[in-house]
Amino acid sequence: MDVGTNDGPPPSVTGVVKLSVVVPFYNVQTYVPETLRSLSANKREDFEFLLVDDCSTDGTAELLRRAERDLPGAVLLRHEKNGGLATARNTGLEAARGEYLTYLDGDDWVAPGYFGQLLAAIEELGCDFVRTDHVQFTGRVRTVHRVPVGPRGEVLKPRETILPADRTTSVDYAYAWAGVYHRRLADRGLLHFTDGLRTAEDRPWIWRLHREAESFAAVGLLGLFYRRGVASSLTQIGDVRQLDFIRAFDQVIEETAADPEGERFLLKAVRTYLAIISHHLAAKDRFEPAVARKLRTMSAAAMRRLPQDVLKEALNSMDLDRSTQLRRLRRRQGATGKAAA
Repeated sequence: MDVGTNDGPPPSVTGVVKLSVVVPFYNVQTYVPETLRSLSANKREDFEFLLVDDCSTDGTAELLRRAERDLPGAVLLRHEKNGGLATARNTGLEAARGEYLTYLDGDDWVAPGYFGQLLAAIEELGCDFVRTDHVQFTGRVRTVHRVPVGPRGEVLKPRETILPADRTTSVDYAYAWAGVYHRRLADRGLLHFTDGLRTAEDRPWIWRLHREAESFAAVGLLGLFYRRGVASSLTQIGDVRQLDFIRAFDQVIEETAADPEGERFLLKAVRTYLAIISHHLAAKDRFEPAVARKLRTMSAAAMRRLPQDVLKEALNSMDLDRSTQLRRLRRRQGATGKAAA
């Protein structure tokens, strides 16, 4: 359903923080005013907005200083050194006081009353976390993206939505900002991100959440607008930071393998890893030449680290174009490595 202007139920206890919204910013001064206006249209006495300036070098910092003064509930946190999105989110999370927590990126925005309705949804359902749909905004084109979970408004076990391996599932919808989370998950360490990851930081996070949390639900709440194609976004930059996806997925594989049901989920994790490698290889022209070479070398090494029986099964289950591309890379890089040795 589309979000209207209802701010949800009134705060029950004045002075108690019901919802903490963690919002990292880095060099997005063009978009900060719209983001802040959307926060203002969601203000409540029991909401706090943790504005994390990740050492911006443009006009972002000044806009956030004004917001700390003018936006009710705003708390400004500033990094002296740029740490990346994962680290910035952790800074906000550690300062958060709310019973519930959510995220928003500094170049995105939400509809009036969205956070109130999101909070009402998780309180009504009584689960560990709730996932929501979102609207992707590319230029003037808006596209609705749905949580890949069939039942809506029904409490489910997260680990039961990880599979099947050959279909898009809940762990593939890795956007941290597309949901709301109970404080007990933070207390268990399930909401923190791996410090220093510059891309794919949501991947180990979403997998851990689905393996270890006890309950969640998906709701058809449209009100979050994700801005795609921002020039400063790492998805648009072809430098070495993009290769952090390998470290992120290595973590997914390691932690999933250690799970009591690791064998059940490893094929899904490996298959997803291979699909991301294939995606980057297909878009190699956007990388700097040295980074493109490093991408091929690191990707081949990553495949050698994977459980080889699971790797074989995953390659056999993929479409011909991608499996051929990955097998060829594996052979070529393997032969190069032997020659160099």
